[in-house]
Amino acid sequence: MEEKTKPLTSKIFVLGGIKSGKSRFALKLAEKFPAPRLFVATAEAFDEEMARKIKAHQRERDESWQTIEAPVELPEALRDLPKKAGVCLIDCLTVWLGNLWYYQKDAHSYVEKFLGGLAEAKIPIIVVSNEIGFAPLPGERVSRDFAEKLGILNQRVAALCDEVYLLVAGCPLKLK
Repeated sequence: MEEKTKPLTSKIFVLGGIKSGKSRFALKLAEKFPAPRLFVATAEAFDEEMARKIKAHQRERDESWQTIEAPVELPEALRDLPKKAGVCLIDCLTVWLGNLWYYQKDAHSYVEKFLGGLAEAKIPIIVVSNEIGFAPLPGERVSRDFAEKLGILNQRVAALCDEVYLLVAGCPLKLK
């Protein structure tokens, strides 16, 4: 008797701290889906260190990946995804939310549009974000506001996803 394979999940959320292994884990999950694979990048190279990090992440992906850069316009990128893609990996919401603040965009409006697009997505989506709620409470108001907004965004994304993973020291823990 032929063993049935489990259908691939359509929405997966991967959380973790800085250098927890979340991006690498998300990439390995995405490689279980058929090509073509889409990588939606939210980072911009504001300095040399960030440019090096972006290049290192690019080297981790082979030719089966198409990169879409969306440092601010993530809702539009999500809306315009090709319907025939095997999977879309969005890395990461923390940087995206920071970009919205940096460019003084209406973060609430952008977040609502992103969540609507995620809920309606017709292809498998993997979303990466930082879990910054384990850190000490920041002393300055703007940092506390950012941490709170990201925490709420993460909760709302997790509610929309079929699976949620937390990465700690490179080890995944399935939460949902």
